[in-house]
Amino acid sequence: MTDAEQAGEEIRLVIGTLIRRLRSESAGSALTSPQVSVLHRLQETGPATAADLARAELITPQAMAVVIAALEADGYIARKSDSNDARCRLISITKSGQRAFEEGRAARQSWLTKAVESEIAREEMPTLRAGLALLRRLAER
Repeated sequence: MTDAEQAGEEIRLVIGTLIRRLRSESAGSALTSPQVSVLHRLQETGPATAADLARAELITPQAMAVVIAALEADGYIARKSDSNDARCRLISITKSGQRAFEEGRAARQSWLTKAVESEIAREEMPTLRAGLALLRRLAER
């Protein structure tokens, strides 16, 4: 196995473990990972069509329809006609959706902050930040 293959394998395993751990920290939330991702995107970028969300999340329109239906049933998103194109329906996050998203994010962030504080020594912080910069570069490729 090459160094790149070994590093790739370890990155995949570590990130998968970290994601599962973060999910467990907001286990009280009924939101699934795709639902959290959609709410985050709507909060950050504003209203979007279902097709735009599916493309951005790299999932099929059919899978996005399931995510949207669940979020709408819970009152976390709302749909309305696009004022520029009546054929399009724009999806936006509701106040209830913002609250659910923020509560889950706060729980995950709290756990992660405490984990970093307890597991990473002060002198290791520059190394952690350098590693994060490299991971960001890979993710944005």
